[in-house]
Amino acid sequence: MNQLSPIDWAKRPIEKYADFTGRAPRAEYWWFLLAVVIVFIVLNIIESIIGLNRMIFGVYGPLTMLLWLGTLVPSIAVGVRRLHDTSRSGWWLLLLVPYVVSAIMMVRSMAAGSAVGFGSAGVLGLIGLACCIVLLVFYCLPGTPGDNLYGPNPYGAGAVAAE
Repeated sequence: MNQLSPIDWAKRPIEKYADFTGRAPRAEYWWFLLAVVIVFIVLNIIESIIGLNRMIFGVYGPLTMLLWLGTLVPSIAVGVRRLHDTSRSGWWLLLLVPYVVSAIMMVRSMAAGSAVGFGSAGVLGLIGLACCIVLLVFYCLPGTPGDNLYGPNPYGAGAVAAE
């Protein structure tokens, strides 16, 4: 399994679209994330050229929104499997909730033309930022060697990850 190319690693979360069980090594998570970011950038450039950007919520174009919707489930699934690889529950993803709530509060305050919600949204955003940093550290940690509670070593029995 260690012999997979970066493209193979990036495709695995799409092939395991809604599989929240098992483990995902660092290579699978980070190559998938890089591929998604590159596609988002390319689509954003295309939408800007043809004038479709900022059509949805004043932020997204229709192509980037479709990509976002299409990659939401595999992104969550590979995130859960990545946490499983470090012997952590997928429930750690709930650390993203303060960040998401803060973003929603900011958008609602801007849409209402009021600055009332910015203070609480800012505080919640700082809490969310700290939670995102915790998740980033978890995603960067090496996987548990050997089998763990969530499944066998994704590199195979007795293999050492050369990541």
